[in-house]
Amino acid sequence: MSGEPLIILHVEDNDDHAEMVLRSLEEHRVANQLIRVADGEAALAYLFRRPPYTDAQSSPRPNLVLLDLRLPKVDGLEVLREIKGSEDLRLIPVVILTTSAAEEDVARAYHNHANSYLQKPVDFERFAEMMQSLGYYWMAWNRDPRNKKSEQDSHEAPPSRPEAP
Repeated sequence: MSGEPLIILHVEDNDDHAEMVLRSLEEHRVANQLIRVADGEAALAYLFRRPPYTDAQSSPRPNLVLLDLRLPKVDGLEVLREIKGSEDLRLIPVVILTTSAAEEDVARAYHNHANSYLQKPVDFERFAEMMQSLGYYWMAWNRDPRNKKSEQDSHEAPPSRPEAP
């Protein structure tokens, strides 16, 4: 990875799901900082630097947004629309991370420019594997157009992936 701090904004209202994501990412050392907000309104406040997130130093732009669909206050699809409709935010990858397998949800997410759609596995081991793969893909393999270093970094070998058991 590039050595830059990796910041993930996790938008999740379910405490158990949020804990699973946190544990998985920590176990695999995917992110330097995981910022969690519990509803769509807080996600938009964070991303658009509205109170209480007005300070850019304490509320840095994320490298990736993990977004649940079913959120209180503002629905996940509306959060996605606002992110992708903003000149300042649209290049931030948004991964829908939800329990919904409904084809309509998948179609609506991609119609609103989601970068990926993942259904949360119920089993913790499978969930941890998915989060590790997600981390490698978005943080090591994927090139970020906002990062001028990514052109240079793309010529470096990515970290080796652990062998599957």
